[in-house]
Amino acid sequence: MCGRYVQVSTVETIEKRFNVDGGQLELHPQFNVSPGNFAPIILDKDKHQITIGQFGFSPSWAKKRMFLFNARSEGDANKENDPDYTGGKGIISKPAFRNSIRHKRCLIIADAFIEGSSNEKLNKPYLVYLRNQQRPFAFAGIYEEWVDPSSAEIIPTFSIITTVTNSLLAKIPHHRSPVILNKKHERLWLNTETPLTDITRLLQPYPSEKMNAYPISSAIKNPSAEGRELIEAIGERLEPEESITFTKHNKLFGMGHSPGRERRNEEDKKNNLN
Repeated sequence: MCGRYVQVSTVETIEKRFNVDGGQLELHPQFNVSPGNFAPIILDKDKHQITIGQFGFSPSWAKKRMFLFNARSEGDANKENDPDYTGGKGIISKPAFRNSIRHKRCLIIADAFIEGSSNEKLNKPYLVYLRNQQRPFAFAGIYEEWVDPSSAEIIPTFSIITTVTNSLLAKIPHHRSPVILNKKHERLWLNTETPLTDITRLLQPYPSEKMNAYPISSAIKNPSAEGRELIEAIGERLEPEESITFTKHNKLFGMGHSPGRERRNEEDKKNNLN
């Protein structure tokens, strides 16, 4: 499952990366996007605009908000979450999702996501990111414009599509992974003329060698918790990466930190002491 993710990119960064217009939109860093939160997405019907939607899908026929934050690509199949599953994509026949997978697809903009072990869940969380500073990226998403019957308010609601795990997430260990789209497939995903068979072919786990993860504090499990400290590394990465030495020790840099920024912070501290 993928029920938490990180979205910290600025409007300008998102505009440049996805070739969209943010208008007068203002975004604040979100280090713990949880079901019910509002976050930026790109809809198939407004491919060149940033839209704000609510995380947690509600079918159009739902009388109450349902907050379905994940949609299984296999539908009711592969209940054992076999990572080698190659069968049908049952999402196309699920009542809640069968219309949206055909006609209401979106890009969900993210910089990283949070995953816990299958047994301990967010009591033992990891921040998962794409290597080589590949952010922001896009989850494959579906949406529905749910109408609140009490107020007639139209709310764009969205869900992240999930698939089988890859070898990196299996080390957490976690049995599912969100579908992250290759950049060259993003416009294909948003094109409502794309054949459904081509769409379902995209519902694959992201290559594990292009990802990495590190453990973070269990404070992230509180959906109201916020702040950069939530995603600071508290241990080693699952896979080794080239490290940079500043003094006598190697440092772990969490999301949003850079070696240059750390050096500047140290220099600022010294200047303030003088």
